[in-house]
Amino acid sequence: MAFIGYHASHEQLAPSALLEAVIAAERVGFDGAFSADHLAPWTPRQGHSGNTIAWLGAALASTRFPIGSVSTPGQLYHPVVSAQAIATLAEMFPGRYFAALGSGELLNEHVTGAAWPAKDERTARLGECVEVMRALLAGERVDHDGRIRVHEARLWSLPTGPATLMATAASPETARWAAGWADGLVTVGTSRDQVAEIVDAYLDAGGLGPTCLQVHIALAGSREEAAALVRDQWLHGVVTPPEAWDIAQPEDFAARAGDPSDAELAEHVLIADYSPSGVADLADRLAELVETGFDRLYIHEISQDQRAFLGERASALLGALRERLGAETQVAGGAG
Repeated sequence: MAFIGYHASHEQLAPSALLEAVIAAERVGFDGAFSADHLAPWTPRQGHSGNTIAWLGAALASTRFPIGSVSTPGQLYHPVVSAQAIATLAEMFPGRYFAALGSGELLNEHVTGAAWPAKDERTARLGECVEVMRALLAGERVDHDGRIRVHEARLWSLPTGPATLMATAASPETARWAAGWADGLVTVGTSRDQVAEIVDAYLDAGGLGPTCLQVHIALAGSREEAAALVRDQWLHGVVTPPEAWDIAQPEDFAARAGDPSDAELAEHVLIADYSPSGVADLADRLAELVETGFDRLYIHEISQDQRAFLGERASALLGALRERLGAETQVAGGAG
C-alpha cells in the first residue's frame, strides 16, 4: 500500500490538541506523521507554536506509527543539543523517529540575536552541523572549530541502530547538495513541475532513502469555504522562498502577503469540497504529484478544526488515494 502520512501543524493547534489529532490520524488510517519545528507561527491568525521536541515524546509514546520532524541545527539549536534530542527519541522509539535537517528561517532563528547569514553560508553551516551530528550519533567524542564550535562533546545514550537524518529542500540546488549526505528527502509543493524538479535533482545526484512530499490542502463544505479557509490560515503561502527565509515576525508575513486573489492562494494550497466528486478530484491531483517520484505523501489539511477533518473526510480521501496510488509508492516499514 502507499505510504500516506499526516502533517501535524504546531503553528495552528495547541500542543494538547495536536496530540489528540495525531492519535486520531493513526486511528483513521494514516501511516505516519510529520511536523515542522517553529518558535512562532507564520501569521498571528494561526496563533500557536509549541515545542516540537517536547511534543514528540508524548506523540511517539501515544502512537505506534513513525513520526518525523524538521530540525534546524546551527543557530537556534546547537548541533550537539539537536543530536542529543535525536538520539534520545531514536533510542526510546526504535525505527519510528526521523529528523529532516534544514538551514532554518529567520522567523524562528532571529531570537538568538545573532546575525542572519546568507543562504549559501547557512547551507555551509548546516553541512558542518551534519558532520558533527553524524559523529556524535556514531558514539564519537567531537571537537570542532568552524562556523559552529564544539568542545569535547559526546552522547552517552545512543540508539541501538543508526539515527535517520533526512534533508529538507525547497530548490533543486539544495536537493542536489543534500544527496551527498542525507538519508532521504522532504520537500513541499503543489506544482507538479516544481516538485518533480526537486526530487529529480536529488535522485539524479545519487540521493538515497525515502523521498517525501508534503502538500497543503483545504477540504471544506464548498470550494468557496475552502478558499476562505486558505485566506484565514494560509495567507502567507504566497510569500515563497527565498523571501520567506528572511522574514522575522508573523505580523511581517501577514503584511507581506497583502490581499492576494483566491487564484493566487490556490497556487499554494489545493482546495476542494468534500463531496464525492470533490474528494475524487483532490485525490487525482495529489496522486499526480506523488507519481513524479515520491515514496511518501504527507497531507496537511490547513483547518484548525482537525476533529472535523479526521473523520469521514480523511477516511474518504485516504480511500480514494489508495485506489490511485496502489502499491507503487510502497516503502519499508519504520522511519528510515
